[in-house]
Amino acid sequence: MRLLGRVLIIAVILLGVIFVGVNWIAPVAFSFYAARKAPQIARVVPTDLKDKSVSQAPGKKLSYSGYEFEVPWSDIDEAKTSLYPKDKPEKTRVVLVFRSGLRLMVTALPPRDWANFLAKEMKVSPQAIESTFGESDYCFAKTLYEFSPDKMSHWSLSRHVHMREEFLLIIKSMALSESADDGIFNLENQSYKGFQEGNPQLRRNRIIVHLYSDEGSVEFVFFQKEYQNSAGVTQPEINRIVLSLRKAPQNGATAAQMARR
Repeated sequence: MRLLGRVLIIAVILLGVIFVGVNWIAPVAFSFYAARKAPQIARVVPTDLKDKSVSQAPGKKLSYSGYEFEVPWSDIDEAKTSLYPKDKPEKTRVVLVFRSGLRLMVTALPPRDWANFLAKEMKVSPQAIESTFGESDYCFAKTLYEFSPDKMSHWSLSRHVHMREEFLLIIKSMALSESADDGIFNLENQSYKGFQEGNPQLRRNRIIVHLYSDEGSVEFVFFQKEYQNSAGVTQPEINRIVLSLRKAPQNGATAAQMARR
């Protein structure tokens, strides 16, 4: 009986060690591994803009997809302007082409776009996503951009914490553009908050701006590959667009209507 008792005690101890290994040691080890293998871009976190000046160059006030904004350029090739989707009457995207070779893509997105997208991909409810990552697209984007491998809670006893952080690490590693490697910057105006991926001083082929509100979000993508201006798009020019963004008045105007300056 004593031998049987000792065997049972040893078996319980072994099961306990296995349980701890599976439920704590393994997640901790994987947390360290994920942080070590994360790409450099996942370590970039937002900073404030150093240049907050605004371009005063002659430009145009534009209205598309329910939003108004100003661009500091007046050389739009209107014949090449394209609206999307092509097969639907409601247009949510416009691609503006300038004679200088610069292209600007503007996309209007509905509220809770991130939560609905992730919920569909993960086959869970949008409420489950929001309870974990925030109730708005800006909250989710802020959580994502500000997270980095250096902030991982390696020694946490919570599997939920490990899963959340590893999920954020994967999404951030995949979602950011190459331009973000040069910097991510906080942006805002009176109604919108967001982020800029890319430093204009380094003349990347793309600079991406995301601006969020409770009513929806807007994405601006500057394509500079064919841009003939050697200096590229400048921060004051981007600031002009950001500060001028607002919802368009509901006056029955078409999505493609432009008010010239």
